Amino acid sequence: TDLRPLDILSEVVPAGRLAHGMRVFQVQGVRGFQLATSRPHALGFPASRLFIHCDRFPEEFSIIVTLKVLNVPAKRNEYVFTLMAEESPSVLVGLRYAPDKLHFLFWSQEHAGGWQTCVTFPNVSLSDNQWHTLVLAVSGQSFSLTVDCSVPKDVVVETPFPASLSVKTASFYLGNRRRRKGVFTGLLRQLVLLPGADATPQICTAMNFKVATLSVPTVLQDVPMKISSNEVLKYPYETDTKVTLGSRPPCTKQEKAQFWFNASQRGLYLCNGSAWISMLEVKQRLDYVEEYQNLVTNSETMGVEVFTIPKVGLFAATANRYTPPGSAIYKWTDGKFVSYQNIPTYQAQSWKYFTIGKKIFLAVANFEQNDRGQEFSVIYKWSHRKEKFVTYQRITTHSARDWEAFVIEGEAFLAVVNHREGNNHNIDSVIYRWNPRTGLFEINQTIPTSGAYDWEFFTIGPYSFLAVANTFNGTSTKIYSHIYIWLSGSFQLFQSILTFGAADWEVFRIGDRVFLAVANSHSYGSGMPVPSNFYAINSSIYELNITAQMFVKFQDLLTYSALDWEFFSVGDDSFLVVANSFDGFTFSVNSIIYRWQGYEGFVAAHHLPTVGCRDWEAFHTAEGSYLLYSSAKEPLSKVLKLKTT
Repeated sequence: TDLRPLDILSEVVPAGRLAHGMRVFQVQGVRGFQLATSRPHALGFPASRLFIHCDRFPEEFSIIVTLKVLNVPAKRNEYVFTLMAEESPSVLVGLRYAPDKLHFLFWSQEHAGGWQTCVTFPNVSLSDNQWHTLVLAVSGQSFSLTVDCSVPKDVVVETPFPASLSVKTASFYLGNRRRRKGVFTGLLRQLVLLPGADATPQICTAMNFKVATLSVPTVLQDVPMKISSNEVLKYPYETDTKVTLGSRPPCTKQEKAQFWFNASQRGLYLCNGSAWISMLEVKQRLDYVEEYQNLVTNSETMGVEVFTIPKVGLFAATANRYTPPGSAIYKWTDGKFVSYQNIPTYQAQSWKYFTIGKKIFLAVANFEQNDRGQEFSVIYKWSHRKEKFVTYQRITTHSARDWEAFVIEGEAFLAVVNHREGNNHNIDSVIYRWNPRTGLFEINQTIPTSGAYDWEFFTIGPYSFLAVANTFNGTSTKIYSHIYIWLSGSFQLFQSILTFGAADWEVFRIGDRVFLAVANSHSYGSGMPVPSNFYAINSSIYELNITAQMFVKFQDLLTYSALDWEFFSVGDDSFLVVANSFDGFTFSVNSIIYRWQGYEGFVAAHHLPTVGCRDWEAFHTAEGSYLLYSSAKEPLSKVLKLKTT
């Protein structure tokens, strides 16, 4: 067992850079972090950054915390930290404080039937406006809490801490449980996990037990006066603090622990001896959208995929209509997308980037046959040696429209949407499972679909879902699209929703709410009344109703042959952009960015001129945030930059 201290707090401030929503305060001569409530996700990181050699949480360990608690209301609970599985509301491991109580939470699949166990330490009073250091030692059924090196409080419970708790897809969250409710409102100075040992003997050697240190982030380490007696530090340091105004001043050892206020950007920065660290971040707001780059493509573009290859760069893959020249991959270079690689494709519809372990893949959905009359869609693998994508596996498909990659219970899957076979639109789409022994995808399940366009995978708590957008059954576009749930090793029907030429599903979350938006492309049916406009129809947003255990309609938005939705955020604001492609008369139609307005729902905020808009992708670089749209009617896609205030 690796017995080195695992500094959870330092992982949230790599290289001294504070995460969004963190501020440094100094009280009683001791520095600590204050955490904001607006974006709890920003205060998290993957557990794999701590557990490098093993994806299991240690069976025996100590947790060391130095904190300063504010007065907590009688019925309020605040989380010091949590460890949570990806997209699951369950807390695998957590520490929670309530007035005069401390709760240690853990999830034991083996012993408690998958329920959470709560170990409570009563009569733990920390709300005295002082710093305190806690050491929680865990071993099997025994739990011991030491506060400021006093007499330990011991608790023995029936359910032991699990011997093999997987953290493979889990993340640590600082001061929260991935929600705004229950965020820690005090100051946090130290949060360390020590595997395999009771840390009390290591901690209880300092003269000042209340701020005893095992590992503290660099930005918090400077104690401004020497401790000469066994007492809490007083207030000599704040009077020496200097704040500089104006342009960026130098940050050297001489300016260490000094502040700089940038009046133009309303930002407050702290010098750590070499660089200015943001203490007070101004939340960005979307002001307007400007044209940034005209991306000339090989031919009309049916879809685009933006992705990042670690240590290589940011890329965009365009699914182009004609062969030759096929489809292209572009690399972000000097602030623009430049041509990087061409790949032969056959009326390509979309790309999907995904990884399995260290392997990097890119799958294309081909709509037409190749030169030999064969109908394949192809999976390409990134070659680190060639720094190119090379052919890896060919899969027989039928007018493929889309790929979706996902992981369930540690297993990798790839689902293809088959649109039609000849003139028959009512055919099977296929879900493939990765076989780690052969290194290939193999058929796992087939699902009947009708002229399908899109798969959308998502998880809610421990449950996995797959939604299909059915477009046309041979006679009508007014048909049901379906949501499937993973149960007992396969996808089973969960809910059916009436759609009109559905071309895309987009799942997104705002706070604790889960939404699912469908892009309806056109209304046509042999037995339907002829509408005034086949293409000017409502697309709908559905919200998950937990009580009813189903998605219910939340809002209708008028769209014009909508083919795609893309959700993105700027600061604390949430947006949806729709790809309007055709209004019945022209392909030059405004696509619209809708802004989330709470009770009002989504409200139109920006009207963007587009031509045959087919797909939207949002992405971010160090220079800012962008939208990329593909045109299915001209060999020109556009990069738009989001200008913020």
